[in-house]
Amino acid sequence: MPFLRPLPFTKVAIVGLNDDKDTILSVLHDLGTLQVEPVDKESLAQLGPGRMNERQREVADRLVRFRGLLAALPKPSGPTPPPVAFTGLDQILHSTETVPIDDEVGRLKREDDQLTTEHKGLEQTVTLLQQFAHFTGRYDELRARNGVALFGEGDEDDVDAWKEQLPAIRNLPIEQRPIDDGRVRFLFAVPVADSEAITRLAAVHRVQLFGVPSGVSGTAAEELPQLLAREAEIDRRQTEIAARLAAIAAQWYPRLAATAEALEIENRKFDMYSRLGSSNRGFVLQGWVPSRDLAALRTVLLDSVGHRAELYPIPTHEEPPTYIENPHGVRRFEFLVRFYSLPQASEFDPTWVFAFVFPIFYGLMLSDWGYGLIILSICLWMIGGFPGRQHLPKGLKKFLTSIVSPNGMRSLAYALVPGCVIAIGLGLTFNSFFGAAVIPGYNSPVDPLHHVGAYLKVAGFIGIGMVVFGFALGALKEYFHHRIRHALAKVGGIVATIGLAAFGLGLLSKTQGGITSLSFLGPVALIVVGALLVAFGEGAQNGLMGVMEMLSHVLSYTRLIGILLASIILATVINTVTIGTDGHSGLIGGGAGMILGTPSSVALKAILFVILGLVILVVGQVFNLVLGVFEPGIQGARLIFVEYFSKFYEGNGKEFHPLKTKRIYTAPLYRPTPPPP
Repeated sequence: MPFLRPLPFTKVAIVGLNDDKDTILSVLHDLGTLQVEPVDKESLAQLGPGRMNERQREVADRLVRFRGLLAALPKPSGPTPPPVAFTGLDQILHSTETVPIDDEVGRLKREDDQLTTEHKGLEQTVTLLQQFAHFTGRYDELRARNGVALFGEGDEDDVDAWKEQLPAIRNLPIEQRPIDDGRVRFLFAVPVADSEAITRLAAVHRVQLFGVPSGVSGTAAEELPQLLAREAEIDRRQTEIAARLAAIAAQWYPRLAATAEALEIENRKFDMYSRLGSSNRGFVLQGWVPSRDLAALRTVLLDSVGHRAELYPIPTHEEPPTYIENPHGVRRFEFLVRFYSLPQASEFDPTWVFAFVFPIFYGLMLSDWGYGLIILSICLWMIGGFPGRQHLPKGLKKFLTSIVSPNGMRSLAYALVPGCVIAIGLGLTFNSFFGAAVIPGYNSPVDPLHHVGAYLKVAGFIGIGMVVFGFALGALKEYFHHRIRHALAKVGGIVATIGLAAFGLGLLSKTQGGITSLSFLGPVALIVVGALLVAFGEGAQNGLMGVMEMLSHVLSYTRLIGILLASIILATVINTVTIGTDGHSGLIGGGAGMILGTPSSVALKAILFVILGLVILVVGQVFNLVLGVFEPGIQGARLIFVEYFSKFYEGNGKEFHPLKTKRIYTAPLYRPTPPPP
């Protein structure tokens, strides 16, 4: 596992016989270590492109059939059956020929779909008859050759506004009844020629119209029992169908699932044919394999075909795909790196630094054990699968899912957990609980409000370290790519950043005699040398601009303390206004003290003060909590993405997609050879 780097890759070519093509593709698929690429133009000029054959069409057709069967059958409960090992395509195709359930499953599924459609129609008819039960006449009397009878419902004001625009003589309502909340239901008849215009006008006025249900001729009292009886009959029959399908699934589902998965794999292998170069007797395949897996791939591949194939590396300057392999804890932060951009295979992987630095930034900007506990609880709830989320307001759920998907939320929660732990630790150190000191008799010796200058210096040193480290990675990257001038420009960035830091510290210390003091010559010289190196590597125009950018990037890290102080001050103001510095002078404390032993008019004002104070306290703290969720996370990520990544990171890497399918019901035939002890 390389540290700070994606896995190195080797591009390889495999030459084999057409008779061994299926075996070779099976080996590649089972090992899952090679990303197949289209054969280069030089090879195609000597060979020819691969083409679909009849067996590929046969596999595709049978795969469609088995997908349909699986979709029609319910998945049985219980443990997953042991995986099935198919020895080859012939056995898979033979397995598809011994499944005799197509006709019965198809017939039952079609009947169930028809019954479902009929049941929905019956439900709508029953609902309509029940809603308009005040009409006691026969429904066949509402049907005429030249007229249309319509039921309607809407707010009374909307219905009146709609009726004013109807032709008064032709469209008189013949039934109208009020219902709850100022709404009315009515029945009226119109000529067929006017029905479309009246329907459009009703939609404009938010009036709902319903046609007389088909298949109903008698009165509602006569029709409803028959309709409800038919609904019950449909429910009974659908229960029988579901039971029969469940019985078929219990017997056949594992075999269907294994065969369908095997067909999926064969279809995936056939898809690779279009990327091969083929001749009458042989073929050529090219792709990317992690360099560490090359020896195992060669051994298993050659052994599987009796050494009737050859695998050899291809020298190339192409950019390989990117495969990041980090430890489990660090891997949680890959979500945030990928959110920005996947690194190229020849770049440094910033996930390790992100996993170390981001929680520190987040925790430092939050630094309150009350807010930290709340956010940590939310993160653990998200990691636990959002239990009880059905009770959340629909608007809140829609807002959250519009920001990021549930899986993304869970990944983000994992990334925030260590930052919350750091925030809780710092909050205990600062004695800050929702901005209030709750540990009696403890005055923090490192209170940020009383040591602002020291914390700003700490933020400055963090900025210097991050910027210098970014330039160092950039210099190494350019050196590895043999771009010496660009590497010197990155070195110039390091020199100029150190010079700017020394110059700034000299000004802050106030021990020098002035800016013209000889002690400033060293920092100024470093700044000049750094700017010249940047100008040499990236052009004269970029020299001065680069120095200004370095200064702004270092100073940008002071936002770590700015956001910390803003959160503390906002919480302190909220607490002071509502509770007071001594617990008795704010709206809540002062109002509570005025309630007892005062005239009723004064007590009423005091109660209002307490209520107002509680509202301000809750709303203000919730607002500060929301800022604590988003602001440290956004600004912490921004400091890494902009001020750090910009020194060495390009991104836009191509993710590694090997020839591989996730197996659940089938077992691979070929496995990598274990390394020697």
